[in-house]
Amino acid sequence: MQYESLIFDIDGTLWDSRALVAEGYNIQLEQEGYSHLKVDAEILRVEFGKTMKEIADDLLGSLPEEQRYALMERCMETENRYLQENPCRIGYPGVAETIRALAEKHRLFIVSNSQQGYPELCISKLGLGECFQGHLCFGDTNRCKGETLKILMQQHGITSCAYIGDTQGDMEAAYLAGMPFIWAAYGFGTPEKFDARIDDIRQLLQL
Repeated sequence: MQYESLIFDIDGTLWDSRALVAEGYNIQLEQEGYSHLKVDAEILRVEFGKTMKEIADDLLGSLPEEQRYALMERCMETENRYLQENPCRIGYPGVAETIRALAEKHRLFIVSNSQQGYPELCISKLGLGECFQGHLCFGDTNRCKGETLKILMQQHGITSCAYIGDTQGDMEAAYLAGMPFIWAAYGFGTPEKFDARIDDIRQLLQL
């Protein structure tokens, strides 16, 4: 395989932030008197890869719609601050060296269903600021991941690329955007199909 550009998912692909994200959420939930809605890493396993609204519906569904979305935004703001203050030594083994090696021959990008600021945070914490040439997320576009992928491709003139992710939603997004899907099988999900599979991110160098 040879692609001019590679586009990466974040959670379950570049790092596993579930435990830290849960801690960030729980700080906000406890402050606002919703300690009964506290989450943990295992609960978030099935949520990562969904949009912010979908996560709010799942985790905060007992609250009125307007209230739950506003609370989710505050939880994610607290999460971002918490991750910023934490060393975040949560990248998968081999991520940094693999990304640096790939950046020598490919343009690299990130597309995530996250809130604004999360892709930048991930890139910074992994020390890979010089490797990625662009990123977009749900918080930027308010569109599904497949549409966000299309927007990124248009913005950067991408014509040959693959998407690397770990969930069914990542697979669906890649195919909606008309690109091959490489499954990060070490992540959180089990997609119905894929064009290539990696059990370690370093296997991308072999592909």
